[in-house]
Amino acid sequence: MGELSKAVNIGPKVEEQLFSVGITSLEKLKEVGAKNAWLRIQEIDSSACIHRLLALEGAIQGVKKSDLLDSVKADLKAFYSDHKM
Repeated sequence: MGELSKAVNIGPKVEEQLFSVGITSLEKLKEVGAKNAWLRIQEIDSSACIHRLLALEGAIQGVKKSDLLDSVKADLKAFYSDHKM
């Protein structure tokens, strides 16, 4: 396990997926953003769900996905609805 799996909400599977799409550090995840990172993951895993998107944003903010602001959750849910396969 690397640096990413030490971030909140990021387990070994998500870390592996992030590595597969060229995101190898928390700084890179922050640079890419949760939405773009999720889109990259969705290209290699069509089962990427809203929970993964919320987890990525939580990792960026350093909070559990359940602790994201309601406005952030609503924005991400709308994004997910527009982009899910």
